[in-house]
Amino acid sequence: MTSRAIEGACAFAWRNYLLRHSSISENDSRRSALYRYVTNLRDIGQYDFGLLQVAAVAYLKKLDELHDDRGARLAADQALTECIESGRAQADT
Repeated sequence: MTSRAIEGACAFAWRNYLLRHSSISENDSRRSALYRYVTNLRDIGQYDFGLLQVAAVAYLKKLDELHDDRGARLAADQALTECIESGRAQADT
């Protein structure tokens, strides 16, 4: 996967996040945390752009809810797993 795919998934999630949170700065620390999370997904073998977008959005949502990076990562990983399993189930039918 290229760095453009990582940048694209992060940009998509961050733009949507800023639309919902107008008081957040463009350079908020959550943005760099998001980039680290998505980069880590690529490093462990997740290459699907659409799934990266889902995981990125889920990560930011959970980061707001939990105020904890580790918890947000776990919750976003779970959302990603559910999307993957749902896709497999649809492919089997």
